[in-house]
Amino acid sequence: MWDTDRMGKSTVIKNGLVIDGTGSPGRPADVRLEDGRITDIGANLDGDAVIDASGRVVAPGFIDIHTHYDAQVFWDPALTPSCFHGVTTVVAGNCGFTIAPTRAADRDLIARTMEKVEDMDPATLNAGIPWEFETFGEYLDSIRRRGSLLNFAAYIGHTALRIFVMGDEAVGRVATDDEVARMADIVRQAMNDGAAGFASSFAVTHRGADGQPIPSRWADRREIDALCTAVGDTGRGVIGVNGGENLSLPDCYELQPRIGVPITYTALLTTSQGTHLKAAEIHRAGVARGVEVWPQVSCRPLSFSQTMVEPFTLNINPVFAELMPLSIDQRRAAYLDPAWRTRAVDFWASGQVLSPRWDAFEIMEAPSSPHVVGRRVAPLAEEMGVLPFDALMDLTLREPDLKLRVKALLANDDVDGITALLNTEQCTLGLSDAGAHVGQLCDAVLPTDLLGSWVRERKAITLEQAINKLTKVQADLFGFADRGVLRPGAFADVVVFDPATVSPGPTTRVRDFPADGERLTASQPTGMHHLFVNGVEVVRDGRILDEELRPGHLVSPVVRA
Repeated sequence: MWDTDRMGKSTVIKNGLVIDGTGSPGRPADVRLEDGRITDIGANLDGDAVIDASGRVVAPGFIDIHTHYDAQVFWDPALTPSCFHGVTTVVAGNCGFTIAPTRAADRDLIARTMEKVEDMDPATLNAGIPWEFETFGEYLDSIRRRGSLLNFAAYIGHTALRIFVMGDEAVGRVATDDEVARMADIVRQAMNDGAAGFASSFAVTHRGADGQPIPSRWADRREIDALCTAVGDTGRGVIGVNGGENLSLPDCYELQPRIGVPITYTALLTTSQGTHLKAAEIHRAGVARGVEVWPQVSCRPLSFSQTMVEPFTLNINPVFAELMPLSIDQRRAAYLDPAWRTRAVDFWASGQVLSPRWDAFEIMEAPSSPHVVGRRVAPLAEEMGVLPFDALMDLTLREPDLKLRVKALLANDDVDGITALLNTEQCTLGLSDAGAHVGQLCDAVLPTDLLGSWVRERKAITLEQAINKLTKVQADLFGFADRGVLRPGAFADVVVFDPATVSPGPTTRVRDFPADGERLTASQPTGMHHLFVNGVEVVRDGRILDEELRPGHLVSPVVRA
């Protein structure tokens, strides 16, 4: 519900350092909020309520463009933990994993696909989603009726769209011309209903419930181009691409000028092989030609906490993917089988996918072998006198339920490389994955990590640059009018934080999702003091002020000039 008691009343945030999101230097000023908008910025302002921001930064609320809150918004309208880290607007539906459009008969398939690719518990999804919608517009209407604490936007997703049109045949073949035309019509209608754009994934890590590539990975360029063109026909929105063979990073620079709306690419991350350097060259050449492709970069290392029952990062190897639909006993038999192990190692050796970085695999939980917790797999293997993969398998088999938990670092751990990417023109912040991989990682803390570790401690970018990237850059990319800046007339999405103490805080494992679902969360950052959404204060010093408040708007892009 709206805080109707505040209508017609003003709040003034006094004595803070106002950093307005444009990249301009901060300046001491007061900020007045009234009826959901900023009404004045200046000296000696008065209001019905006053907040003293002495020694603190006053900035636009942060915009997280890479989340998976499509389902969580129904049972957790505060969208925790993002609301604790200064975020006032989220974009869901990334990688094409949406829960609409969907037919009743396909709900279980959608849930099981989410389980495999985004670590979402089907029991949680089935208990928490109202499933009162079929079309994408009806999905947005359902969110609108219930409301949210934060502003919410969402892509229409390719995987759900393909299942909606093609049913069980969404996996296994290309679409017919008629099916492509029907999908394109649905995309255009979704844009008219308020979608933020169209998102898809062609990533090798994305396999469905049966171990097969997800539906979007079966699309050919004819289908991809038609669906992206459908967004371009509306003159608004963004194409979100998680790239792969179907649509590579270079392909995006060829496609974007033809469709006329921006593409944001997931993701440009540092790698031990240095592939990010070549990708950055491709990007700079595209920028020089005026192409509107925005690779997403992150300050967070890409790492996953995973058990060997669902080893997400290893499933890119098809020998592992074969086990995805099988039982625990069948998986155990495979792990025991020397011939199966040899096949897995041989596929890595073929170079078709990246081999695991065994020196970056850390044992997190091993009830039957507590002495190995905190150790890396590579040195353990040396002590055991076996290859790293065999060491991992042998340690896993000591656990009756195979639930050895490991932390696998994949990429983005090169400090100098990350610093360079953060300073690369036309790269935008993304890949928090908030709302997904909930048992494997919690990167919703990206804004506070950026401000604490990369601005204050490493001085990789300035405070003004960081806030610009977290706010106006994102709003302008998506066409979210009157957001991402502090100026009179803009929506009053505001965060107040202490630049001297801001940091992500601890990550904890909790069970607070429907059906006793488990997740990692980070609800106690330091230095975050006030969060306003459309002029309503919703979080103060780490506490949601009223669980019943719903000041968030459904946000959709405006038509581009």
